[in-house]
Amino acid sequence: MPGADVSVVQLEAYRNAPEAWTPPQLAVIVPSYNERDNVALLYDKVSTALNGMPFEFIVVDDNSPDGTADVVKQMAREHQNVRCIHRIGRRGLSSAVVEGISASAAPYFAVIDADLQHDEAILPQMLEKALAGDHIVVGTRYTAEGSVGEGLSKTREAGSKLATRLSSLLTGKSLSDPMSGFFLMRRSVFDEVAPSLSSEGFKILLDIIVSAGRARARRGKELRIGEVPYTFRPRHAGESKMSPLVVVQFLGLIVSKLTGGLLPTSFLMFGLVGGFGVIVHMGTLWLAHERAGLDFVWAQTLAVVVAMTFNYIVNNELTYANKKLKGWHFWTGLLTFYAVCSIGALANISVASWIYQFDGQFYV
Repeated sequence: MPGADVSVVQLEAYRNAPEAWTPPQLAVIVPSYNERDNVALLYDKVSTALNGMPFEFIVVDDNSPDGTADVVKQMAREHQNVRCIHRIGRRGLSSAVVEGISASAAPYFAVIDADLQHDEAILPQMLEKALAGDHIVVGTRYTAEGSVGEGLSKTREAGSKLATRLSSLLTGKSLSDPMSGFFLMRRSVFDEVAPSLSSEGFKILLDIIVSAGRARARRGKELRIGEVPYTFRPRHAGESKMSPLVVVQFLGLIVSKLTGGLLPTSFLMFGLVGGFGVIVHMGTLWLAHERAGLDFVWAQTLAVVVAMTFNYIVNNELTYANKKLKGWHFWTGLLTFYAVCSIGALANISVASWIYQFDGQFYV
């Protein structure tokens, strides 16, 4: 068959072709979500900056609704050094970075945002510093030569500086921008701490610095960190990923690291939501019983249902944001949550009603 002959000829051509692949010195890891209009331009800019150096361009996409993964897969058909890790059912910047790094064998890797706010032109300088002895090299916005430019609002800039001060206390190092999402480091250092890194949150650099610093200190070694200044640019296209979730997860990471990982971020967030759930419960009970005049049993029942619903919704949005239920799954999940909590809820209502008969105070 003519088609079969062509296939055989093509296969032989591939087999006999000269080896054109040079092992990459650097892997550029690009976590992405809804960045289809940016990834191709970022690849071109990185290629220009590295000026012929062999590198891998690995995009880790969390199943973006805008089809980012499709764009990257098309790029991979055109460029041998482009790879797409298309994650389905998994979300989160930190876990995306860890997965992208783990998929490469390059001795050095850089992490850069897909939104073009980081200046890829400093990648050669960052690699030079790593080759000269630094374990981690951070692209910094907060030095005399660096700048946030027009890339951050005044509110975000103030919040970033506050977070930087908190992070410096945790790391014990005088870094100008430990909250940076733009950094380059040796694979050997990453491999030392990879099992201890959190898969939650957005500030993977802080996690790496704290974990690697402690690991090396236990062996009497120092973690050497360098910095290269750059100007933070405005987003090229798409929407910012900054949200209250980022703030909550950052604070959770701080506490988790201060406790040596004994209190994971997800546990802290779950407990925090539960604490607010108590406030919601008591507030609802007060309104229903004291203000609306509802019988205590019915008021308590309403308060329990409202608090359970609050806990479910907030945990779905924050604590388990990387596994967030949507659409029909959200409602079936809520009904399942009600069912699981039903025994505890009935016990709550029964005991509270029994105590109320003797005391008469709703808040007891």
